[in-house]
Amino acid sequence: MTDHILIERPETAPHVQVIRFNRPEKKNAFTRAMYQAMTDALWAADETSDIRVTAFLGSEGCFSAGNDLADFLAFAMSGTMGREVLDFLAALASAKKPAISGVDGLAIGIGTTIHLHCDLTIASDRSLFKTPFVDLALVPEAASSLLAPRLMGHQRAFALLALGEGFSAAEAKEAGLIWKITTPEALEAETLSLAAKLAAKPPEALRIARDLIRGSAEDVLARIEEEARHFAAQLKSAEARAAFEAFMKR
Repeated sequence: MTDHILIERPETAPHVQVIRFNRPEKKNAFTRAMYQAMTDALWAADETSDIRVTAFLGSEGCFSAGNDLADFLAFAMSGTMGREVLDFLAALASAKKPAISGVDGLAIGIGTTIHLHCDLTIASDRSLFKTPFVDLALVPEAASSLLAPRLMGHQRAFALLALGEGFSAAEAKEAGLIWKITTPEALEAETLSLAAKLAAKPPEALRIARDLIRGSAEDVLARIEEEARHFAAQLKSAEARAAFEAFMKR
């Protein structure tokens, strides 16, 4: 397992699995190995009765800047998304246990869309949520084109996913993307406290309640695959090459 993903079981929350992004020098940008490590952790949680909740955490001042640029350029050269990415999204969308997230600072691309699959998200007041997909001549991913309009309505979803507007923590809360805002200093403690509170509930009752609230994952999984086909096609396009070249010259 890559050292860029740390899997932890906090003493204060023994039934909680923490997936911690540990690549601060690259703003926690996700590599293919990191995606695989997160997928393995989600699968393990599904099969481990002692794990009742998964919590995602980044590092100080940065949740995740999205996909690693080198991997992203490799995807562009091959015209495909890595299977590791799609496996992670599928595991996230179909996870049997509740997932929560704690965000401090930058949450870009998948660093934003991951929260559409989380049951609760806490963010620090200095957090920024942004998805510059179209600016790179790409399209939304992680079923965000389905989940974001459901959650926040067409106008806000369009502003986030197509216009590429950044959402502050306050704007994200108003839109329903996150549940609660706290300070950077309190973020991790509050996230772990929330995870422990969930993990202490009767697990079968919590599972049924969550399944009823979330509904079937079939349409979400289908949208992930549909978006991936468009994403792969756009990666091969001339406008994507031009966008990448412009980005590299910054």
